[in-house]
Amino acid sequence: MDGCPPGMQLTEADIQTQLTRRRPGQSVLTTPRNEADQVTILSGTEQGCTLGTPIGLFVPNSNVRPGDYKEMAQTPRPGHAEYTYQLKYGTRASSGGGRSSARETIGRVAGGAVAEKWLFEQFGTRIVCYFNSIGSVRIPQAAEREWTREEVDELGWLQLINAAGCVDSNTEKASFGEAEQAEQVFLKAADDDVEPCYVDKKGVVYDRNGNQVELEEAQLKPRLSSSCVTVRCPHAPTACKMATLIRVVKESKDSIGGTVGCICTGVPPGLGEPCFDKLEAKLAHAMLSLPATKGFEIGPGFEGTVERGSTHNDMFTKGDMHGDTQLLGTASNNAGGTLGGISHGPPITFRVAVKPVSTIGRAQDTVNFDGSASTLEAKGRHDPCVLPRVPPIVETMAAMVLADAALIQMSRCATSTIHPKMASCAQQGKKRKAEEAAEAEK
Repeated sequence: MDGCPPGMQLTEADIQTQLTRRRPGQSVLTTPRNEADQVTILSGTEQGCTLGTPIGLFVPNSNVRPGDYKEMAQTPRPGHAEYTYQLKYGTRASSGGGRSSARETIGRVAGGAVAEKWLFEQFGTRIVCYFNSIGSVRIPQAAEREWTREEVDELGWLQLINAAGCVDSNTEKASFGEAEQAEQVFLKAADDDVEPCYVDKKGVVYDRNGNQVELEEAQLKPRLSSSCVTVRCPHAPTACKMATLIRVVKESKDSIGGTVGCICTGVPPGLGEPCFDKLEAKLAHAMLSLPATKGFEIGPGFEGTVERGSTHNDMFTKGDMHGDTQLLGTASNNAGGTLGGISHGPPITFRVAVKPVSTIGRAQDTVNFDGSASTLEAKGRHDPCVLPRVPPIVETMAAMVLADAALIQMSRCATSTIHPKMASCAQQGKKRKAEEAAEAEK
């Protein structure tokens, strides 16, 4: 990555957190491919500080099985970019999809983690992405608010509960057959079954549909599985419904998509360059460049089209004074944090739609590259739903867009006083960081 200002403290630990949240093999809901995704900084820093020169980052692949893709040698996967790459270049990567694979997002996450650290230190900017929906299961609108990243990870974490009489799928005593039997008991249960299936970090027990179930600790403990699922939906009842849906889809060798929401707080005003590089245009460009994304909307997006201006408009309110300049606030945030493509203080809010994964184990009637009839039944280790790994990718892409826009605006502020709050935001960010450090020492 290029363009990172000099003098910022940076080590592998600052980057590794987001890479760990993105990596495969996190739970039974994601691909069983297990990568450590350990990052090494190759250049651009010295004694733990950035130099202002390009930063080189290296993350090796260690768990590879190219043979899993032999079925696709002559048959393009329906819904996948293999065909268009072959059409465009006359050749393609033989395994994994190459640049059309979600594996390429590891570079975005590594670079975006650096941008995210710089944004927080300069302006106190925080970026949080969470599950909004999977399939037809959606978080209740009344439950949505400005979540923290810790809440997204903790409230969306669930430990599995085995059916009565089933052996824990991860204990040494459990054979593969017993583990399969425990999952089959869950999958064959009726939709209205009220057996305990999940427990969250607060110890609350839920059934497969997210309804609370009373269960004594003495009854719960022997049935707790070693397996957990990370749904990243910060509303436990909805997270249970989502986990159930993904497990059912996985068993049927199919895939499912959904949407994620993202909230960026502490974004300085004045970001965005009219007319073609408006802030939401740059965010949309970034999000739609990600594999499997099919939609972007800022604020209420398409839902806002049913409103009238009298209810959709964000009424201005009197804000703080900055020197001789009167700053304004807004009573609502239906615009999603921008006006005319320029940030003005409220949180930037947007949603991204992610389609179902193309590679599925279910047999599909299709054709080979030469047009002859074929049936494709993909083998290998693939996500039934890619959304559990999407939040860190969206967060870091948003960070790179905001960091670029902030650097452009900072260069303008160096010769202008049009946006006085820009400098004050930076000062507030540094003050907040100092206060947090002091509080941590206590």
